[in-house]
Amino acid sequence: MKVLLTGATGYIGTSVLDRLLAEGHAVTALVRDTAKARVVEEAGATGLVGDVTDATLIAEAVRAVDGVIHTASTPEGDAAFIDAVLGALEGTGKPVVHTGGIWSYGSSGDITEDTALDRPALTAWRGAGEARVLGAAGVRGTVVAPATVYGRGGGLVRLLTDETDGGVLLIGDGSQHWTTVDVDDLAALYVLALEKGGRGETYIGASGQNPTVRELGEAIAAGYGVTEGVRAESVTETRERLGEAFADALLLDEQATGAKARAELGWAPTARPLVAQLAAGEYLGESVSAR
Repeated sequence: MKVLLTGATGYIGTSVLDRLLAEGHAVTALVRDTAKARVVEEAGATGLVGDVTDATLIAEAVRAVDGVIHTASTPEGDAAFIDAVLGALEGTGKPVVHTGGIWSYGSSGDITEDTALDRPALTAWRGAGEARVLGAAGVRGTVVAPATVYGRGGGLVRLLTDETDGGVLLIGDGSQHWTTVDVDDLAALYVLALEKGGRGETYIGASGQNPTVRELGEAIAAGYGVTEGVRAESVTETRERLGEAFADALLLDEQATGAKARAELGWAPTARPLVAQLAAGEYLGESVSAR
């Protein structure tokens, strides 16, 4: 397929680009400048320099491809981008894969796609875009909702690995679960959603590994020689340190399995669990205490 991809140099988008190319898809990657265009072209894609809010550019690019994956979802750009994409593809039945997020479901010990939405303030903006893509007539719109993403040495776990002076600083008391997914496993889900996702369907990208933040912190301490162990903080302290909206999202207690994506799309995440990588000192490739 010919695919228009946004966010191709970002954390998730880089992996999606690699997966698309590995599976033989031809990718046009929308990027912001010529330096990023060179990056995606070296990877094997065609770079298209522009902005997600440029309706004319987007519509022209979309008409030339067989499907769209939007990983560069933002509150500033989504409305214009979605307008342009849906307008250009109306009546074609072509796939549009949009990015959601696990935080939209709030705290729950068993999150599925049928769990009632309870968006924190940080991601309340996502609702309008997701609804438009899922309800669009004449296209095959789907949403991929990533769990907490790890892999390639990045992700939100760096909030823990980068705060280790005097012990790994937890987020709150660390009792909340983070449902996790490896970025390369997640990329495979995006491609499956593009190829055979159902119209109007959401797919949660979660590996089924749901460690607590304290378990992550303890694994970091063990794997990277942080002799002081872990340090808890109060909710108030977390909010003051990270900002209330971001903190409240990180404090959500979430567990999920990604069962629907496995059953309906044949998704099969294979990455080693994050806790195991951290505990073995294999995630960052260096001692966090030296960072």
